[in-house]
Amino acid sequence: MTHDHDDRPRLTPAQAEAALNPAPGRNGGDLVVETLQGLGATTVFGLPGQHALGMFDALRRSSLTYVGLRVENNAAFAADAYGRITGEVAPLLLSTGPGALTSLAALQEAAAASAPVLAVSSQIPTAGLGGGRHGYLHELRDQQASFRGVVKSVHTVRTASQIPSAIAAAWESALTAPHGPVWVEIPQDVLLAETVLPVVSALDATPREVYPRPELTLAAAHLLSNAERPAIIAGGGVVRSDASGKLRALAEKIDAPVVTTFGGKGAFPWEHPLSLQSWLEDRHTTDFLESADVLLVVGSGLGELSSNYHTFSPRGRVIQIEADAGKLESNHPALGIHSDAREALADLLDAVERREDAAAATRVRTVLERVRARIAAQDLTLEQRVLASVREALPDTSPSFWDMTILAYWAWSAFDARHPNTMHSAQGAGGLGYGFPAAIGAAAADPTRPVLAVSGDGGAMYSIAELATARQYDLPVTWLIVDDGGYGILREYMTGAFGQATATELSRPDFVALAESFGVPALRTSPESLTADLAGALASPGPSVVVLPVLLRMFAPTHL
Repeated sequence: MTHDHDDRPRLTPAQAEAALNPAPGRNGGDLVVETLQGLGATTVFGLPGQHALGMFDALRRSSLTYVGLRVENNAAFAADAYGRITGEVAPLLLSTGPGALTSLAALQEAAAASAPVLAVSSQIPTAGLGGGRHGYLHELRDQQASFRGVVKSVHTVRTASQIPSAIAAAWESALTAPHGPVWVEIPQDVLLAETVLPVVSALDATPREVYPRPELTLAAAHLLSNAERPAIIAGGGVVRSDASGKLRALAEKIDAPVVTTFGGKGAFPWEHPLSLQSWLEDRHTTDFLESADVLLVVGSGLGELSSNYHTFSPRGRVIQIEADAGKLESNHPALGIHSDAREALADLLDAVERREDAAAATRVRTVLERVRARIAAQDLTLEQRVLASVREALPDTSPSFWDMTILAYWAWSAFDARHPNTMHSAQGAGGLGYGFPAAIGAAAADPTRPVLAVSGDGGAMYSIAELATARQYDLPVTWLIVDDGGYGILREYMTGAFGQATATELSRPDFVALAESFGVPALRTSPESLTADLAGALASPGPSVVVLPVLLRMFAPTHL
């Protein structure tokens, strides 16, 4: 590819020849895959359906790698993880109506976690659009209305010539900070109709950068430079913008303690003298953050989990850097800076004056000692040992994906992610079934390193079908299933609130035998042998399952 002086794409002679003389038999589906290739996509996820067959037929004429899952929601979870791991757009190909709607819960998670997913769905034939009741298979009155409240943007195509522009606009939307899922729908007849349009070969969908305003940077730098007790809350935006290095440099320049949110795991070194780690669901941490005279919040909206269930009430000045303008000051008054975290931290690092506080590390140690003493008083040795075993078995650079299960709730606060962008969970939207299909997406992004999925037995049942996917593509995913015979966290919540639990106990399969029936090696382990068994599974090629029958408990909350 060559470019002229204004950087607009221009075709090479070979590309020009292919565009002017396209191969016969191309259709709207070919325009879809050609556009995705032109934008830089290499891997797509999905599940075929009757109205979407034009897209799937075109895949065989493309260079795209296809990873097909067994449930649309799981395919969207896989695309979500691919987007988180790579920072690139993850295309997701779906069919109309039931197929499209089945992806909604996963797209909600992608929206909450700012994962760039490009969902391309089929639609009923063009003649049926407009809200009439024509009786087409899969027909909805207004399919895009079901997605408008979930995704960042919705794009409806009505003619073949609109396909490249619609997908490129959606691609740009998905990658513009804050990242997120987007929706494109294309009628069945448009996907199937033969086209003589030139081959799509040159597209530019560069996302818009979100830079901080200079006067806000100067104001924030003045506050931090003159603070007596500054502190920093680092959220997922720091990880997504690859800004952990700049965060560390800023914290060290002004001697500011740092706590990472559950979505920001790995944004700051766990054992750093200024690290408050991630104990946000602890009143000792909450008290410390409230006492800061200047609190810098980067890449977080201070939502329910990041604010100790809205019991956090800062007494000092708050500076909030956030790429999602809707989150600025949504929970607390602040000097709001609408910006990508990396750009804002870079400018702030240049503008702030060095300040030294020899007592900052001592205050951090005091808080962590109080947290550890609180946990130690609750007889939770088993839970801590199990989490430590997972940490010991998992290679430092291997990503892990955690479902909504008690061990994951522990991991949010107590797990050392060691590297940015290696620990992910469904804590954005909080739906079940995320862990295993997300791990499949991560393994598809980088099959050279093992990936860990962690689920409870309840959440595992959402994703059992994807054992076939992991086996089919021989992906290096190890699935740890913590089997306590029910929805463990809901059991605790209900028992605490009502004295007993209802609808939380589950009949479940023999997970070892079930996995082996898919051709996936599996074993049953114990807390004592977990480290060795899990490490062995992670070191083995291809997929594997490790089942841990154990009843874990949560540490006592401090927000009640």
